[in-house]
Amino acid sequence: MAAFEYQALDNRGRTCKGLMEADSPRQIRQQLREKGWIALKVEATTQKEGDRSLPASGWLQPSMSVNDLSLCTRQLATLIQAGLPVEEALKAAAAQTEKTKVRKILLGVRSKVLEGFSLAKSLAQYPRAFPDLYRSTVAAGEHAGHLDIVLERLADYSETRQKSRQKIQLALLYPVILTVASILIVAFLLGYVVPDVIAVFSDTGQELPALTTALVTASDLVKNYGITTLLALLLAIWLFRRVLRREGPRLYFHARLLKMPLLGRLSRGINTSRFASTLSILTQSGVPLVEAMRIAGEVLSNDHIKRQVMHAARSVSEGESLHRALDQARCFPPMMIHMVASGESSGELDTMLVRVSQNQERDLEAMVGTLVGLFEPFMLVVMGTVVLLIVLAILLPILSLNQLVM
Repeated sequence: MAAFEYQALDNRGRTCKGLMEADSPRQIRQQLREKGWIALKVEATTQKEGDRSLPASGWLQPSMSVNDLSLCTRQLATLIQAGLPVEEALKAAAAQTEKTKVRKILLGVRSKVLEGFSLAKSLAQYPRAFPDLYRSTVAAGEHAGHLDIVLERLADYSETRQKSRQKIQLALLYPVILTVASILIVAFLLGYVVPDVIAVFSDTGQELPALTTALVTASDLVKNYGITTLLALLLAIWLFRRVLRREGPRLYFHARLLKMPLLGRLSRGINTSRFASTLSILTQSGVPLVEAMRIAGEVLSNDHIKRQVMHAARSVSEGESLHRALDQARCFPPMMIHMVASGESSGELDTMLVRVSQNQERDLEAMVGTLVGLFEPFMLVVMGTVVLLIVLAILLPILSLNQLVM
């Protein structure tokens, strides 16, 4: 059976769309006629017959969000643990979802499974929905005969990654809002409030204090060149992002980023935590260590650390121990190296990698919490200083005017 996407007119003449399974488009049209509908279009959701052995690729391929992927994985794990065959589990999971895109992907995977392909190879036709990490883990679970356990671990891993990402995003949301609000308030004061107030003192002909003169200059710059400066800033950001698309400049920037005081520590923490969690789920699922290191390196966002991980994977393939290879990379914290060495010496590397993953995630959350905690009072002090300078620049001419009157 294959999955087909149809478009038809119902009994009331309304256009309806949906997905159905059958052996051929003719059967779909027959089923629609039995319902009293008129078929307008019937198309297969999978690839064309000539390309069925090849995985599809490209940005036009459908994708799934992390939440949808985690939910589908959890449902598949539960259904397979209950004894359902893979194709029936895929059909049940597709029936449970309310999203047409997700249902289309699951039915497309099911059609490949019914053709005799393994689940991992069936997932490969949707690389944007099921990344390399996901497919390799499923392939290892199928090979070991523990697909239900592996899917359960994948669901836990996806949910943990999503929760960690949400915690970091929520932690950084308040500082970003505070920074943007502070900049807008200061720009509004300099562009609209300060000129009207200062104009009163300028008409008196008295000499303005140096602080007030500086404030007037800043106000003129914001009022006359504010939009131009904003456009120039946006253009600079766009050009910077374009330059970073090239491998050489991006690698240089990521290497320099790791040496920055706060941003470097945050980038290192995010990438080491992601590497440890990905490596732990892969090794637990039975993926060979060198292959697991390669896949874990691909999910990193820092190209410098990614290159060092690839060098470490090459060293491990040549017979080097994991902890020495990671130590030579000089990108991972000493505690992580010591824990990996302990796991290798005791023969419990899989268990120790799980502990390393948990330890790195705790360290990352603590680091983000500390940075956010330091940023809030810092921004309050900066904003208080700016407002104080604006108030003093306005009050000083008033005090000078009072002294002249006396």
